[in-house]
Amino acid sequence: MAKLIYASNVSLDGCTEDERGAFDWSTPDDDVFAFTTGLLRPVDTYLYGRRMYDAMAVWETDGALAAQSDLTSNFAKVWQAADKVVYSTTLAAAPTANTRLERHFDPGAVLDMKATARSDLIVGGPNLAAQAIAAGLVDECHLFIWPVVLGGSKPALPTNMRVDLELLDERRFSNGVVYLCYRPA
Repeated sequence: MAKLIYASNVSLDGCTEDERGAFDWSTPDDDVFAFTTGLLRPVDTYLYGRRMYDAMAVWETDGALAAQSDLTSNFAKVWQAADKVVYSTTLAAAPTANTRLERHFDPGAVLDMKATARSDLIVGGPNLAAQAIAAGLVDECHLFIWPVVLGGSKPALPTNMRVDLELLDERRFSNGVVYLCYRPA
């Protein structure tokens, strides 16, 4: 069975965005960018909430972004090749290829995806990830901890439940970012 992986950029105080709803504080340097692309390369399917999908769709809809460097071009190719499932009650149509809309998160359907997937799946966005974690579907958490304190905006992890974790991997980057990979214990 494929794994469902929650991947997120996180401030030191556990947030995914600042008080304006922005995440420009997590712009990766070349090392973090290449590492992230390597993690995502084997993934076949991304599960996104509406806001995370909107943020990531630029990797297909904005050709200038991919043209900035070999690193951004590689990331764009990896992102575009994967299937995307967007959970939204308001999005009328998806502007990217290989994308389907679902109106509601269905844990049973995600379990079926895991059972039939050719490779691992990524869940992106803290609200959707919280639903997947609560349903016991997340097999690993890949967290990029950034050296910034945002002051308690949107939490990266559920705040209403306990999940004991086992550390699988870690890496420290020269820009102060620390990558931590956990699985539920």
